[in-house]
Amino acid sequence: MKERKYAISPKRDEDYSQWYQEVIKAADLAENSPVRGCMVIKPWGFSIWENIKKELDIRFKETGHKNAYFPLFIPISFLEKEAEHVEGFAKECAVVTHHRLEKGKNGGLVPAGELEEPLVIRPTSETIIGAMFSKWVQSYRDLPLLINQWANIVRWELRTRMFLRTTEFLWQEGHTVHATKEEAVEETLTMLNVYSNFMENNMAMPVIKGRKTDNEKFPGADISYSVEAMMQDRKALQAGTSHFLGQNFAKASDIKFLDKDEKLKYAYTTSWGVSTRLIGCLIMVHSDDDGLVLPPKLSPLHIVILPVVPNDKFKNKVFEYCDKIKKQLSDITYNNSSLEVFVDKSEIPGGRKKWDWVKKGVPIRLEIGPKEMEANEITLSRRDKSPYENSSLKSGEFIKNAQKILTKIQNSLYDKADKLLKDNTKTIDSKEEFYDFFTPRNPEKPEIHGGFVHAYFRGDEEIEKKIQEELNVSIRCIPLDEENIKEEGKCLFTGKPTRQKVIFGKAY
Repeated sequence: MKERKYAISPKRDEDYSQWYQEVIKAADLAENSPVRGCMVIKPWGFSIWENIKKELDIRFKETGHKNAYFPLFIPISFLEKEAEHVEGFAKECAVVTHHRLEKGKNGGLVPAGELEEPLVIRPTSETIIGAMFSKWVQSYRDLPLLINQWANIVRWELRTRMFLRTTEFLWQEGHTVHATKEEAVEETLTMLNVYSNFMENNMAMPVIKGRKTDNEKFPGADISYSVEAMMQDRKALQAGTSHFLGQNFAKASDIKFLDKDEKLKYAYTTSWGVSTRLIGCLIMVHSDDDGLVLPPKLSPLHIVILPVVPNDKFKNKVFEYCDKIKKQLSDITYNNSSLEVFVDKSEIPGGRKKWDWVKKGVPIRLEIGPKEMEANEITLSRRDKSPYENSSLKSGEFIKNAQKILTKIQNSLYDKADKLLKDNTKTIDSKEEFYDFFTPRNPEKPEIHGGFVHAYFRGDEEIEKKIQEELNVSIRCIPLDEENIKEEGKCLFTGKPTRQKVIFGKAY
């Protein structure tokens, strides 16, 4: 039997990295900009980000947070206040040293007007926000202070990949101040749960919540937590982080408050964030060899209607019928909003039009021509199934069940991703098997291999560094539900007894 052609080339199992780039191109999500390492997010891609932002923003406000905005520029002296923090970000900082341009000897523009103090373009905002918090917090009555900002970030990356790692990207960063350690730790875990709930319920992406090792934690934090997801190439992607900063940044920024006992104390702070990297997650968790696949709860469109017009004789009648179906569907609520429905009346040929929408990942396509109109039917195609698979339904029956069908698509995408995660997470108890699991069979040819290893690990930074160097494998997290396990086991590498289990994996 002749193998059918797919819309994306190469396929996932041929060259996963290039497949990822081709999906972005085919779905018209983004493209590289003239500035090295930066991207232009195009309307379809930005609409996905807007939906992510909208859903998360609701959750942030439900948990008592308010949005604010802080400067893009950070005085270099602010970063110097927290030693571990500046060391962690120093190599990624873009620095502004001049404030104007003048014509040079050869007629070109050259920087002039050197600044008294260089300004760093924010790689993260703990220090500049801390400077403001030190003014806003005076008494225990000012606490807790719960702030979030939606912003852009610059980190000077050497190797970039659209959405996953770019020099400039969009994100949100939450920053909070608390009177006690217990309140701050609770906040850190609350926001970790907000992220995991959003990822599993809206992104249809199962995640593992866990604590980072000291070797992997955020520079300047006491404890870092993350949500880790498995991509289809079996690699991990850190989808979001939440950090308990202790009193480190409070001391660096002088965030003090007068407590109920009338004593002046340093506060406890947290920070947490996710970025446009989540779009990269969506692509690599759900998409297939025909293009992007979007979960209905985040898709800019839920349903696209494709009029099938054999000639101009039927054109107006088919268009009118499609518009009527659209109006009826638009009155339906899904995920707390009206269904987003679009009738594609463009002059693009039918076959190409269909594949354009397949590659964009819209959950439901409806084809309606004169035959469907006469029979009061629609031809339904679901993006979680083969593009060649469709079914005929009465229009009224589809409209009645549109919500249920979208829910089925959402659930089927989660179930598929969950199966991938479970099928490719392995418990290993020997060093030899560990190395075999993560070693490619043919290093010269791109291949999908490995996955997550769940194993006892005593905790040794030197061992962590060694497996990172030799296998490009890191400890993704210490799963939260196993932080206090009772069963003692033997460390995978040292053979010594331990109650700590971790998740190992190769990562983006």
